Amino acid sequence: MRLELLKELCETPGISGREARIRDVLKRELASVGAEVKTDAVGNVLGKLPGQGKGRLMIAAHIDEIGFYVNAIDDKGYLRVINVGGFDPRTLVAQRVLVQGKTRDLVGTMMPAGKPTHLQDEEDRKRAPKVSDLFIDLGLPKEQVTAEVEIGTPVSMHREMLQIGNNISCKALDDRLGAFVMLEALRQARSHAMDVIVVGTVQEECHMLVAPAAFGLEPDLALVLDVTLAGDIPGVDEQNRVTEVGKGAAIKVMDSGAISNPKLVEFLKRLAEERGIAHQMEILPRGGTDASGIQRVRAGVPVAGISMPLRYVHTTVETVSPSDVEACIALTAAFIEEAHNADCVL
Repeated sequence: MRLELLKELCETPGISGREARIRDVLKRELASVGAEVKTDAVGNVLGKLPGQGKGRLMIAAHIDEIGFYVNAIDDKGYLRVINVGGFDPRTLVAQRVLVQGKTRDLVGTMMPAGKPTHLQDEEDRKRAPKVSDLFIDLGLPKEQVTAEVEIGTPVSMHREMLQIGNNISCKALDDRLGAFVMLEALRQARSHAMDVIVVGTVQEECHMLVAPAAFGLEPDLALVLDVTLAGDIPGVDEQNRVTEVGKGAAIKVMDSGAISNPKLVEFLKRLAEERGIAHQMEILPRGGTDASGIQRVRAGVPVAGISMPLRYVHTTVETVSPSDVEACIALTAAFIEEAHNADCVL
């Protein structure tokens, strides 16, 4: 497993709507496995690997990450932002951010407006911050800030990937992990009878722009690779955990946006059992993936999902087990090899 590639994928900035840098990384990696690569009109990256004429398999993973756009600059050069994608504002206090300036990247500090801790009274300490309270300090006078930053400048979280115990932690594992699994599975798969069209989708965190790609590709079936909640942490009841870190690939039954094709769910379960791949079943009561956009195009597309169990989703310290990632790669590769044998007809 090429952890140096996962590190590059996660650390490269690419918020929803500004995915150019991460798109370039994906295009490079798809070309290295012999895919015919192009970008569609909305920015999705498409990579095609011809098979033996037994249909078209679409594999999708979104490449955007949650982040911010600058929406105001005050007279002291502090930035105000609006978020794209869902954040828990409690996790955004005292964070480093990366502001993509006109000619260079600028590292800043994100803080909520208000009194420093030593000046706060009891009421101040009770107040939970909102995204609208946050500002970014670039440590520069306004004239230097405005030379690089304007309304609409993208801002991403700034973190490096770290090994923490047996796990890996970084920002943007949602869903650079999916892109990583997709790339590694293409290398691991021994053959594929179906044409395989992999798609690095954009704006999943806000608008799900996968549908135009799916409409144009006319897939016979699709597999979506994304993360899911791992609630095996203090404060979450066992019945609400969704998945657990270290228990293998998650085969998606349903989420709030889509219900997986039941025959494809059983097909994935059988593949995992036959090949000895650790797996668990996933029902996600809130949240969705590109599956909801794909399955609705044209006359409908049978869709399944393989998910990577992830602790602390939508924070700067998203955490995954390498063994779960390896299980997801193995199951995705197995699906690529055997998808032509799947019966999707209900």
